[in-house]
Amino acid sequence: MPYPMQLGFQDATSPIMEELMYFHDHTLMIVFLISSLVLYVIILMLTTKLTHTSTMDAQEVETVWTILPAVILILIALPSLRILYMMDEIYNPYLTVKAMGHQWYWSYEYTDYENLMFDSYMIPTKDLNPGQLRLLEVDNRIVLPMELPIRMLVSSEDVLHAWTMPSLGLKADAIPGRLNQITLTSSRPGVFYGQCSEICGSNHSFMPIVLEMASLKYFEKWSSMMQ
Repeated sequence: MPYPMQLGFQDATSPIMEELMYFHDHTLMIVFLISSLVLYVIILMLTTKLTHTSTMDAQEVETVWTILPAVILILIALPSLRILYMMDEIYNPYLTVKAMGHQWYWSYEYTDYENLMFDSYMIPTKDLNPGQLRLLEVDNRIVLPMELPIRMLVSSEDVLHAWTMPSLGLKADAIPGRLNQITLTSSRPGVFYGQCSEICGSNHSFMPIVLEMASLKYFEKWSSMMQ
């Protein structure tokens, strides 16, 4: 969960999100160094009248400022491509869950089980219990086992939606007539919150996602009760 006045990301729950946070810090440091250099050059040009005539037409300088940006772009692209391929890889998923977006709620189907499907609606503010979060609590949470690869299939039955879980580093567009696939793995138990991040109509703000990651034993017990 984010907290008030938070400037950074939420705590990472999956290995993919950890990699994304490392990549963010890596890229931000490069941007900071470039910005500092440009600012220094601008200040130098504004505060001094001295010019070096040999730098006005120097092949060495032109070579450096052509090669250096290319090297910087490579330093950004290589880790980016690595994470991109990691996000697309699925190694023998333990189970598959299909998420369907509606106006304005989510429905879930555990395709490996015979009759395990349900709708997930936001709990109205007047029905919240003490300690529950406004606009984020739902009547039926998704329960999944932790430390196991899960395949999520995301689609929609009406308009564009987006199934988003920030702490897991996941965002998949729910498009009518199209099935998008993402991989989900949690490294720790807990309850994690997300929301639809695609403007889908008047009640776009009222279709939250609540994901409960638990042990495999608890998940099996829950799934047997829900069927």
